[in-house]
Amino acid sequence: MNKLDELRRESYENSRIYKERLKLFHDKNIVRKTVEPHQKVLLYSSRLHIFPGKLCSRWTGPFIVKAVYPYGAVEIENPENGKIFKVNGQSLKPFLENFDRQEGSEELVDSLYRDVPSA
Repeated sequence: MNKLDELRRESYENSRIYKERLKLFHDKNIVRKTVEPHQKVLLYSSRLHIFPGKLCSRWTGPFIVKAVYPYGAVEIENPENGKIFKVNGQSLKPFLENFDRQEGSEELVDSLYRDVPSA
């Protein structure tokens, strides 16, 4: 009986150690998102999972952050109609304004269509 209790305690201890290591591994990969008031953000639209489309963007916006509450709640405003509502902060991502595509772009040349010198 004592041997059985000892095996049970040892398995509980091994399970606890495994769960701690797994939690540390997963927590290491979590990216914390921070938003500040008056920042422009995009809102993830989960409704598009019901009607999937290849070229549909699942991000709507931009919206303006009005207030940030504890535990991840964020109050945002739609600048088009002035509606204010609360959303989960995990469903937001920063809106990159003034993104210049010309910076660092190169013209791609396909060697297949290049003029071949005549012999």
